[in-house]
Amino acid sequence: MNIDASAPIASPPITRSSATATKTEEATTTNASTRQDNQQIQELKARDRTVRTHEAAHVAAGGSIVRGGANFSFQRGPDGVQYAVGGDVRIDASKENTPEVTLRKAEQIRSAALAPAQPSFQDRAVAAQAAQMAIEARAEISQQQSDSTNPENNTTLSSNESAGNIVDITI
Repeated sequence: MNIDASAPIASPPITRSSATATKTEEATTTNASTRQDNQQIQELKARDRTVRTHEAAHVAAGGSIVRGGANFSFQRGPDGVQYAVGGDVRIDASKENTPEVTLRKAEQIRSAALAPAQPSFQDRAVAAQAAQMAIEARAEISQQQSDSTNPENNTTLSSNESAGNIVDITI
């Protein structure tokens, strides 16, 4: 058999090349998909750590005003694992019986809201509400102190007032 160097290349090598290319494309697609999945998993893991750390800071700083611990919203990753992608901590923001106790609570609420390294917009809004609560408590404390030092506003209560019957005002 004579082989002519000018003869065209037979089709079988081309077929093998295209089959190899198809397998390579599939492998490349699979590798790209795997890389994308791995990248998404790494991003979800990082987000999970950030969210859990953020909410843990609220819980730690909130102490007794925290109601029920942290709550999380999850996203399932390509590996089937649930990753925390959001969270919240419920706190008791009600006023207390005295303005002094309300002031301490407002300061604790503000501290808990701003505890994470990067407070969210919602965290800052809660801190602002707590600051307003503290202003109102300080105003009430100031008013009480003013009333107690000003003889014109000084009142004494009879023992009957505690029963709700008579108010005795000393002027």
